[in-house]
Amino acid sequence: MSPLTDPSQRSSPVSKTPLPVRRRRPLGRPLAWLAVAGLIAFAGYRLKFRPLPVTAHQVTVGEVRGEVMGTGTLEARVKTTISPRIQERLAEVLVDQGDVVKAGQRLARLDDGETKQQVAIAEAALAAAKATVDRVLADDPRAQAVLKQAQQEHQRSSELLAGRISSQADFDKASEALQVAEADLKRAQSANREAESQVFTAEKSLLFRREQLAFTEMLSPYDGLITRRDRDPGGVVVPGSSILQLVAHDIWVSAWVDETAVTALKEGQPARVVFRSEPSKTYEGEVARLGREADRETREFVMDVRVKQLPERWTLGQRAEVFIETGRTSGVVVVPQSFVLWRDGKPGVMVDDAGKARWRDVVPGLRGPKSLEIIQGLSEGDVVVKPPAGQKQPLNEGQRIHAP
Repeated sequence: MSPLTDPSQRSSPVSKTPLPVRRRRPLGRPLAWLAVAGLIAFAGYRLKFRPLPVTAHQVTVGEVRGEVMGTGTLEARVKTTISPRIQERLAEVLVDQGDVVKAGQRLARLDDGETKQQVAIAEAALAAAKATVDRVLADDPRAQAVLKQAQQEHQRSSELLAGRISSQADFDKASEALQVAEADLKRAQSANREAESQVFTAEKSLLFRREQLAFTEMLSPYDGLITRRDRDPGGVVVPGSSILQLVAHDIWVSAWVDETAVTALKEGQPARVVFRSEPSKTYEGEVARLGREADRETREFVMDVRVKQLPERWTLGQRAEVFIETGRTSGVVVVPQSFVLWRDGKPGVMVDDAGKARWRDVVPGLRGPKSLEIIQGLSEGDVVVKPPAGQKQPLNEGQRIHAP
């Protein structure tokens, strides 16, 4: 066959374009997305419908002791600053901090040398004033005698003048002598009053100097304890400066309590005191005094709790917590306070109702340190629940729960 007639050598009158080849998509990627979606759906289902672990507590019947708590410091009921009343050099301090002192005991002494000299001068002035009184009093009888003689002479001269035996000149001399005698008597009496006044002034001056001498000794005004010593001998002290700090033996804790507890508190209520220096030990006390004014910002007021027996080592100003017993009841439904919740201003609890959380309103009663009396809403044997520690999300109504 010739090349012209060979079919393989013939050219086609119409050229044909080759069709594109379609690539197949791999099945792995859609399957992966489906797997992720499935996991998310499964996790959402588990989060929504799986039981949530909770902390549970079975309600019991027991005793509740109501307490009001306050925080304060140990203080002395009576405290005094021992300071001088005059300016002088401090000669000696006879006690030290921590010493127990008695009423009238000498605590410190100022230099009294100059003050004693002033007392001696005042005593001498008083003696001189008294001597002046004695001298003036001696002049008084003489003036009275002269006056009496002048009166007699005046009387005789008057009679003689009436009988024309004596002259007018003699009568005038007698009258003048009488006036002089009367003036001398008045002067003597005035000098006597002046001398007595000088004695009175000298006596008061002596009392003042002796009182100043007494000020050089500082005595304890009552039985107490020296808590601080501020000065040592040698320096000059001025009125009002502190030498010693003295407190009476009546020590108590002044604690701040919320104003909402004012109706539950009264004097004489038993209390327990826990010092922060001994957190594991409790000291007995009682309410001694209630404050009558609340702080405008913190809304707290001060109450004083007397401690029946202080710790072996204590310091004024140390911190303490006081717990005042306001009531006690037994045979009541009791739950821990941490299970009580508040919604719309009303108290309630979450209870385990066949594996689901259900809200139940309650009426609280006496509140203790950790427990709370439930007057209405719960019965013995009910199980109250709350989210486990560390979980901030609250329980929802009807949520499935599981108590481990």
